[in-house]
Amino acid sequence: MQMTKSAKIGLLFALLAFTFLPVLAGGQWIKIFISTGCFILAASGVAFMYARLGMVSLGQVALMGIGGWVMLRMNHAFDLPFEINLAVAGAVTLVFGWLLAMPALKMRGLYLALITLMAAGGLEVIFSTYRFPNGGEGFWGVMPSVAAPFRRPLVATDDADYLRYIIFAIVVGFLIIELHMRAAPGRAWAMIRRSEAAAYASGVNVVYYKAWAFGLAGFLAGTSGGLLAGGLGLLDPATFRASESIMLFALMVVGGSRGWLGVVIAGVLYRVVPALFNDWTIDADIALVIFGAALLHAIITAPNGLSGQLIDLFGKVGKRT
Repeated sequence: MQMTKSAKIGLLFALLAFTFLPVLAGGQWIKIFISTGCFILAASGVAFMYARLGMVSLGQVALMGIGGWVMLRMNHAFDLPFEINLAVAGAVTLVFGWLLAMPALKMRGLYLALITLMAAGGLEVIFSTYRFPNGGEGFWGVMPSVAAPFRRPLVATDDADYLRYIIFAIVVGFLIIELHMRAAPGRAWAMIRRSEAAAYASGVNVVYYKAWAFGLAGFLAGTSGGLLAGGLGLLDPATFRASESIMLFALMVVGGSRGWLGVVIAGVLYRVVPALFNDWTIDADIALVIFGAALLHAIITAPNGLSGQLIDLFGKVGKRT
């Protein structure tokens, strides 16, 4: 399989981040970059659904919460390796992605967005009511005292190595999406986006491939939620509010949905920009104003997002030189 120029640049970017970011970042910033990486991986799922199928899913952060819940419960209940717990978290969330797809398979646009948003709202209530496992007994695994320790991968016990682990996971997630794009699912999704009627007429199983897309997005969300649980050791229900799914989708539109760069921009805007404002003792809510202006800019002048504008800019500079 021939690698595109964009993929080569992405791998170089990932290699540089893998090598230097854990060294340059210190203290709390490593935690922030760990969180950023997890949301980049989650955003990749909602981005490919929007770019390849034209489907707006507003439940991705809530699905992250499911993956994080399963990861914490597995960690505290069983003495299993981190990777097995992470695979279970991704698989369970994949199933939830399929369940979320069932009432939405015949819908597009506003109605699909509303259904996924309502599901995210329901999960928000569950997370707020029952909270996340912290080593307690019973199904919910919640205890009022200090949380039990979380077991990280043997190769990534400290924060710096765990950040490298996250970067590797992002590359694998992007590779999974790219492999889908170049195989039968990618061709089917492209035809469905162009015309569902034409896809039916061509023998494409539209329901099957839509469910496949929801399952893949759910798997990526669950994996990112599990990785976030490993990075923080304990999760807060406020992280998985329905409004956060809307915010992540909006920033994905700002960054651009058709490549790895747009998803990275979305994750950085979502996590790093508010953290910078806090670090500068500026009210982080100002970031919402900036995000709103950026979204307006993207809708009016940048259909491919900021990443598309950056690629066009570098392309023009390259031609001049």
